[in-house]
Amino acid sequence: MSVSSSSLSAVVRETEQTILKEWIGLQLESSNAKGLINDTELRAQCSNFLNVFAAAIQDSMDARMPGAAWDEVRAFLSALSRSRAVQGFSPSDTAVFVFSLKQPLLSALRREFGDDPIRLADEFWKLSVVLDSLGLFTVEAYQKGREQIIQRQQQELLELSTPVVQIWDGILALPLIGTLDSERTQTVMESLLEGIVEHEATIAIIDITGVPMVDTLVAQHLLKTVAAARLMGAECIISGIRPQIAQTIVHLGVELGDVVTKSTLSEALRVALFKTGQQVARMQGGKA
Repeated sequence: MSVSSSSLSAVVRETEQTILKEWIGLQLESSNAKGLINDTELRAQCSNFLNVFAAAIQDSMDARMPGAAWDEVRAFLSALSRSRAVQGFSPSDTAVFVFSLKQPLLSALRREFGDDPIRLADEFWKLSVVLDSLGLFTVEAYQKGREQIIQRQQQELLELSTPVVQIWDGILALPLIGTLDSERTQTVMESLLEGIVEHEATIAIIDITGVPMVDTLVAQHLLKTVAAARLMGAECIISGIRPQIAQTIVHLGVELGDVVTKSTLSEALRVALFKTGQQVARMQGGKA
């Protein structure tokens, strides 16, 4: 342990309350995220960080920040960055958490080494290098957390946009809305196959009324989904074949094979009921 790192740690610990007060004040002044975090939570985060930071600089002031103590600091900042990404903080507001600590630490060092300018400059330079590295680490951790949130939201939207609905005994409907790309096709296929198993369905109606355009790629995706459903023992009916879509499919030369197609979902349901030996009777005079 170097004398410098030991003394710096002591300065932080002995003046912790003064540093905290100034540090929190600077964050509240410079942040545009008012209302996203309360004063109590912010003070707890700052106090906890100062504790792990003081332990780390007591262990080493190496710019590479090796050792378990610095691992704890990085783990703390990773967790903080992810939580702030969820809370809606911006990258700059998250980085301010680390960078705004420089001024309070400089004030503490000035009180300790004010009569030795060379020592003061040397100690503050070491702290600046470390805090700059931690600040950049915080921004990177925030970006990773934000990317994870976006990916999760995209997956949730995909799942919400591909609902599998049981509309009759043994009959499922899968209404598709929007563009059908490779990623979404995989989600569609997984949702449909899971629905077939769960409901023991023998007929699956894939409704493409809400699909704005059908090209060769979309048609191939549909055929793959139909083939996967057949392997699970279910027959597929494609509904929502509008005149322009029919013309496009013919123009592209796409062969749908023996796949049953209908222009509307109601017509597809009528075929599905017939294939499963069921029917719907109109009520007359209160009797079926």
